[in-house]
Amino acid sequence: MAAPAAGSSVPEVEPSLASGTGGPITSPATAMLRNGHGLLVPTVDPQGSMEPSWHEAHPATPADDNQIWTSQFPAHVRAPRTLPRGFRGSRVERVWLRAASVRPGCPVLAVSSADGGVGRSTVVAALGGLLALACPQPVLAVDVSARAWGGLVHRVGRRNAATVWDAVRDMALLTDRLQVQRLAQLGPTGLWTLVGEVELSAVRHPPTVGETVPFVDHVRTLYPLLLLDLPTADTRQVWQVLGASAVPVLVARASRDSLQHSMRLLARLRGVGLAEAADRSVLAVVATSPRPGCDVRAAMRQAGDTAGEVLSLPYDRALAQPDPIDVRSLGRASRRALVELADAVLRRCPCDPVAAATVVDPPQRWEQAVRDLTLEEGTA
Repeated sequence: MAAPAAGSSVPEVEPSLASGTGGPITSPATAMLRNGHGLLVPTVDPQGSMEPSWHEAHPATPADDNQIWTSQFPAHVRAPRTLPRGFRGSRVERVWLRAASVRPGCPVLAVSSADGGVGRSTVVAALGGLLALACPQPVLAVDVSARAWGGLVHRVGRRNAATVWDAVRDMALLTDRLQVQRLAQLGPTGLWTLVGEVELSAVRHPPTVGETVPFVDHVRTLYPLLLLDLPTADTRQVWQVLGASAVPVLVARASRDSLQHSMRLLARLRGVGLAEAADRSVLAVVATSPRPGCDVRAAMRQAGDTAGEVLSLPYDRALAQPDPIDVRSLGRASRRALVELADAVLRRCPCDPVAAATVVDPPQRWEQAVRDLTLEEGTA
């Protein structure tokens, strides 16, 4: 199924993608196995059908800290990082505590959209750059857009010629972070990124979603957070990846048409059995002008009844330019909006921010943030 042009609506479901009664997506040939860590691993049948289960492998219920979180990572790795200049406030501290305590196994943040050209790669680079600042361990972003132009490379810069194609091809050799990162590009704030392949030949090509999913499952245990820059959500495979991820992030332009298309996409996900993914989704609305109109604000309120959470990213010239993104240099409103987006994402990830605060000496440094978190959880 071809990707829709910018501004077009989400296409209707192909008969082969759902049952005749509009039931959930299923694949009889797909089996779910458990690896040595107790994580569900997707298997792929000869026809390429797959159903990843990254969300099921990491339920919202916290795991036993003594067996997983505390024992596998020393205190200096779990301690929250110092807040950079320009990032202050209780919400920022909550984000830093959550980022410091994301559990092993790597929650997958899948970013997609109903339309093309909405700023999806910009959101991946900006959100990933902020999470890289907050997380004591490296954060990885992967270009899964399967296109031979644009994408994340313009938002993180390039230091070598490697791409995601090299990583997928040499997947079996990538057994630690150093092996992965020698193929990755390093962004201004420390985000490691496997950028898209630009060559189209018999030797190299941009990997498809189906080709990249096994690689994602292979490396996700090496990182605390993994972001995927997916294609537009107009195929079954993209829907499945959104449903399997810990946090489905949808990106829309700040226009009535784009928001309506996003609402149709969320309704389609519910119609094919992925209602849970729609309920935990985060819709990031990217402004294309300093002052969105009244119709946009009304559409955002309407979208709030469909998505799990709707957040706005204000217009920022630095985000509008096709250059590497350093979130520290963004305007105050943009920094605040990205912190809110990171907070919404991390609240959907398995983490223990209170435990992270106890690692610091003295622990009273984060005392107010812990009180805020306890109050927030009590009123949730």
